[in-house]
Amino acid sequence: MSDLKITPKSIYLKRRSFIKNSFLGISSLSLSKFAQFSSFASQNDKPTSYEAITSYNNFYEFGTSKSDPKKNAFRLTTHPWSVEVGGLCRSPKTLDMDDIFKLNKIEERVYRFRCVEGWSMVIPWTGFSLRDFLLHFEPDDNARYVKFETLYRPEEMIGQKSNILDWPYVEGLRMDEAMHPLSFLSTGIYGESLLNQNGAPLRLVTPWKYGFKSIKSIVKISFERDMPLTSWVKSNPKEYGFYSNVNPDVDHPRWSQKTERRIGEWLRRKTLMYNGYGEEVNDLYKNMDLKKWF
Repeated sequence: MSDLKITPKSIYLKRRSFIKNSFLGISSLSLSKFAQFSSFASQNDKPTSYEAITSYNNFYEFGTSKSDPKKNAFRLTTHPWSVEVGGLCRSPKTLDMDDIFKLNKIEERVYRFRCVEGWSMVIPWTGFSLRDFLLHFEPDDNARYVKFETLYRPEEMIGQKSNILDWPYVEGLRMDEAMHPLSFLSTGIYGESLLNQNGAPLRLVTPWKYGFKSIKSIVKISFERDMPLTSWVKSNPKEYGFYSNVNPDVDHPRWSQKTERRIGEWLRRKTLMYNGYGEEVNDLYKNMDLKKWF
């Protein structure tokens, strides 16, 4: 495995406090939005505890209860692990995780995370830019979408023995979404490697979208001309859409999106448009009817 030095959880918390205080005395003009350590959550957003992040999960490959992933994910073998990247690109490759680490600059980013069920977290991710990663494969000009696929191994991912979804899990982004600076591939949280229940060893993070878009345990990435049929859209197109941007004005049929419950807090808070990332992503959707294109 890689010997990359990433920040231990205790040091991470001290470092974030130091950086927070430093931000107060530095002109915003001198700060890079996408530095090696970046906080895209408000300074008032306290990171969710490591225990909560690693024990309260939706990962249906291991069961439908929030506690099932932590209970069942120990079965998953994550080493060796390879990711196949292909489709409409000039340099298709299959890389193991050591190759992937060598290709990419590791960063730490603090993002808000919002589930369509109405709960949320603030997560300190470790990983690298999705855009920088994808450019290694030289996508073709005809590539308009990026399709992601999760491992299919029902003998280890025991939830795949159920028919709740058509496995393997598939997600997708429009090319400009995938190339947006906020889009991220995570390999860890709190400076420690991802646990299986959080999508080890590689997962997508798109903080302005609902959490189910952030596909876990990725084994295949493909550049596509046509919009991929994603798992939840295929399962229930009346409830789920391809874009699935966080939007307090468009309710899911079963869950209001106007407010959310931050894990670790008692009171509900108002949901922010695009999960609070509107300044960064508004231009991606400026000509779209956001109620029609959920």
